[in-house]
Amino acid sequence: MTRIHPPLRNLADVEAIERVPIAERLGDTLSSYAAIARQAQATPRAPALTYVPEGDPALGESRYDYATFLGRITQAANAFHGLGVGREDVVSYLLPNLPETHFTLWGAEAVGIVNPVNPFLEVDHMVGILNAAGTKVLVAQGRLDTPGIWEKVETLRDRVPSLRAVLRVGGSGPCPPWALDFEALLAKQSGTELAAAPPRGGDVASYFHTGGTTGTPKLARRTHFNEAANAWTVTTVGDIGPKDTLLCGLPLFHSNAMMVTGLAPFSVGAHVVLLASAGFRDPRTFAAFWRSVERYRATLFSSVPTVLSALLNVPRGDADIGSLRFAICGAAPLAPELFQRFEQATGLKLLEGYGMTEATCVSSLNPRDGERAIGSIGLRLPYQEMKVVQLGADGEIARPAATDEIGTIVLRGPFVFNGYVDPKDDRGVCLADGWLNTGDLGRQDDKGYFWLTGRAKDLIIRGGHNIDPAMIEEGLMRHPAVELAAAVGKPDAHAGELPMAYVTLRRGADCDSAELLAHARTAITERAAVPVDVVVIEAMPLTAVNKIFKPALRQRAIALAIGDAVRAACGPVELEVEIEPHPLHGLLAQVSAARPSGADAAKRMQQAETKLAALPVRWNLVWRAEQKA
Repeated sequence: MTRIHPPLRNLADVEAIERVPIAERLGDTLSSYAAIARQAQATPRAPALTYVPEGDPALGESRYDYATFLGRITQAANAFHGLGVGREDVVSYLLPNLPETHFTLWGAEAVGIVNPVNPFLEVDHMVGILNAAGTKVLVAQGRLDTPGIWEKVETLRDRVPSLRAVLRVGGSGPCPPWALDFEALLAKQSGTELAAAPPRGGDVASYFHTGGTTGTPKLARRTHFNEAANAWTVTTVGDIGPKDTLLCGLPLFHSNAMMVTGLAPFSVGAHVVLLASAGFRDPRTFAAFWRSVERYRATLFSSVPTVLSALLNVPRGDADIGSLRFAICGAAPLAPELFQRFEQATGLKLLEGYGMTEATCVSSLNPRDGERAIGSIGLRLPYQEMKVVQLGADGEIARPAATDEIGTIVLRGPFVFNGYVDPKDDRGVCLADGWLNTGDLGRQDDKGYFWLTGRAKDLIIRGGHNIDPAMIEEGLMRHPAVELAAAVGKPDAHAGELPMAYVTLRRGADCDSAELLAHARTAITERAAVPVDVVVIEAMPLTAVNKIFKPALRQRAIALAIGDAVRAACGPVELEVEIEPHPLHGLLAQVSAARPSGADAAKRMQQAETKLAALPVRWNLVWRAEQKA
């Protein structure tokens, strides 16, 4: 494998790298196992993985050098092979961030297909994923003091017909007869040689679940070549090598952690520090973060905007963080206000990028040596074709967009998957000539930088006028009291939707909705984008990878609109709104309201129902006889 770390300042530098074909760059290192094995042979005693179980290095750690790390992966691969896992069989895992998660991940890829599953999902959704994958072996964390993953495994194991074996990692008490102890099974395996033939570049390496937490699961099918190519390119654009130590706090069931703080550094002999089993979901990880940087002389970490916002509230004290070269931020658009606030507070360079599971991981990044266009997602990575297009009525590419014209971002290249496990999911995503429809709206400027303008479904459409939520969020983020802001559409009888926003406040700040609305009117230049409501909430709903979970906020906005409509007719009556999924309508609002008092109660109830009927929302309304006690 050819390793180069040339200056990366502009699009011309990206194109210069591409003069050598990616296949020549990769050589014979076309799988995760081959990449890690190469490093174990070159630097067997170099640190590969350090695990900090409590999130604070002062409370202990365990370390694996490259030889030991490869040995444990090989043992896992041989254990899976002994359980009947072949090249087209699937090993799924329900694990937090543990060393055993890495052994499982790369061991499964070495002999079959790995399927990381979010352990925070509800059991029914897990069952859907495991059945869609055809899971043969499931690896899961054992029983803990408080109910967790193992209880879900006990519930779902008889609902997955393809399942042949369950492996328990850790946990209390004896292993039940229907499961196998992970550590005991690995101890019986050879750690020096694979029992199966090594994977080839065209073999499927992983199935990753994409999309939301409801509906039929979609599994993205990625090859070893996809992952090897993306890992090589990430290390090249990031100038990552044996000198580097990366902190990992994002979950290993997500592509970002698996690639940026996993295969990419492992492929070049870098050191990865795993910060607690819960990563950035553990407050202890945040409390000790800057001390962890000092302890391990960390050079970079990968994050999402909510992590950066939280780190701003963590005192650095006298911790020496001078080893940090930069941080990578992706998964969600980073507000320029948060970008500047973080850099000013820490002195650390941020590289904002963009990626998606269907394109393995990273597709674009601001150049490490050149201009960082704040608010952009940077330049495309070498070998990854990326452009903005206008789609036709058939969903295919009609024409390329002009410079700075907003359209749909599409991708093509060695990182792009070859479709979902269920081919029907390819429609509208896998386009002609190998292009991938990302579903994201954006533009490309005259220097080649890409700018996200929102996700098609994230647009707020006010009377036919498209509003980018980022415009509202950035305006609110400029208020000194605001920590995070998220804008969504609030159903409206006249305009269809009106913009509104939810915000969390910085620690110690005191600010109300009226002040934030007044600020928004001056900070947001587009009149139609000024929110009609700004609601202060205690905490943003987040996904397991710390992205703001906007579906939950949209549901709150629906409930707010319904409450406004009923109370406008009936006065301050008690009201309860539950939003639930509906197979035909998507969402259905179940409304329970107390009957208004007075002689004209029936008239006001009728007025309320008339107002509700004008909203673009499906609902059922039940009038209660009286107020609740």
